[in-house]
Amino acid sequence: MIHSPLAKCRTVLAATCFFVLMGITIQADADDSKPNFVFIIADDLTFRDLGVYGGQAHTPNIDHLATQGMRMTRCFQTAPMCSPTRHNIYTGQYPVKTGAYPNHTQTYDDVQNITHYLPPLGYRVALSGKKHIGPKELFQFEYTGKKNNPDMEAIEQLFSECQSTETPFCLFACSNEPHTPWNKGDASQYPPSEIKLPPYIGDTPTAREHFSRYLAEITYFDTQVGDILNLLEKNNLVDNTVVMVVSEQGNSLPFAKWTCYDNGLQSGMIVRWPGHIAPGSTTDAMVEYCDVTPTFVDIAGGELAPELDGKSMLPVLLGKTDHHKDYVFGEMTTHGIINGTDCYPIRSVRSERFKLIRNLNHEAEFTNACTKTEPFLSMVEAAKNGNETIAALVERYQHRPEIEFYDVVNDPLELNNLADDPQYKDEIDQLGQVLDRWMKQQGDEGIETELSANSHVQKKKRNQKNTKRNSK
Repeated sequence: MIHSPLAKCRTVLAATCFFVLMGITIQADADDSKPNFVFIIADDLTFRDLGVYGGQAHTPNIDHLATQGMRMTRCFQTAPMCSPTRHNIYTGQYPVKTGAYPNHTQTYDDVQNITHYLPPLGYRVALSGKKHIGPKELFQFEYTGKKNNPDMEAIEQLFSECQSTETPFCLFACSNEPHTPWNKGDASQYPPSEIKLPPYIGDTPTAREHFSRYLAEITYFDTQVGDILNLLEKNNLVDNTVVMVVSEQGNSLPFAKWTCYDNGLQSGMIVRWPGHIAPGSTTDAMVEYCDVTPTFVDIAGGELAPELDGKSMLPVLLGKTDHHKDYVFGEMTTHGIINGTDCYPIRSVRSERFKLIRNLNHEAEFTNACTKTEPFLSMVEAAKNGNETIAALVERYQHRPEIEFYDVVNDPLELNNLADDPQYKDEIDQLGQVLDRWMKQQGDEGIETELSANSHVQKKKRNQKNTKRNSK
């Protein structure tokens, strides 16, 4: 054994270098480990009503999450209904292309989704809560719970198992809130006489009472978000988990869900990834729900499939750019949905500044589940009783021009249609060309596509609708 001071010095130096190198190796391994994904989605929540987006709903958990990550100010889905929205997320493709464009829909049999992309990369992919997808054999999630809300016990089991086996996971926690009937949460927090109704909803006592219950259910959803975040912390999974919370399409009150206005298509999106996303950051980059699957695959180290319409948002999340897409698109199908007009296809394209909407069968009356609700019927009654302001809203909702054009920067609620203003002719023509190219690329034939929508509805739902029609 060597005992000289020089030898001791060399030994200490060698040992120090060894442990430093080991530390670097361990850190590199930790950095290279695949992150987990937790995607939490609401159901029929207009993004403007979230506290973190300036809304009246108390959402302390979502608000706090935004301080830990990035808030997206321009996130959109393509179809303002539950089922096509969820297919849009899981497939990374636009609705008409996959066949999943009416409500209660399903994709073509050869369309791949996130359950095909992540498992080969070593991931468990689970879904807890509302499904609304098909065909079931194509969406090979680990399904947890039989109800339409996340099963916290099953989620904790997933977290615990994956933590103990060091297996990366992707969880979609799909809430059914604040979908009607708005019977959860404490509505006493939102006295109807004190809340503020948006200007596009007729101010009636019924509308106020329903809006109060809707806000309470948003707060209830926020507690679900908090429960899931607490489970991540309990299982020491926070640091290596990408959390994404989104609001889905707008609520079922007028001018939101079932429309291509921003209140129907735009979504809240908050993303947290400790050590990667700057806390409290905000981006105005335009992103879409079809970008979620490509983003997760990209972060997981996979190759993006060529059929994907979406693109990875990773550069945006890392703060490398504030630009993602020049345009986002929308399509609404009423044919085949409950209480829907037999044929009222709507298509839209939006840039950062302008929105173009085409109502392809504008001479028809626009109807859907909204027009059968108590709030809307109370608006109709108020209109009959001489309330001209509400009468104008009812008319605008059900009878629309062929072309609508909005300056969404100066008119974010899309109240002033500029389609007939000659100074915007060039912008209208240019966006029209962009929309035409997109529809062609998607195989979207407008009215013809609308009329074939019923063949894309899941068989069980199609039979239910036919029974209802025949019984009338």
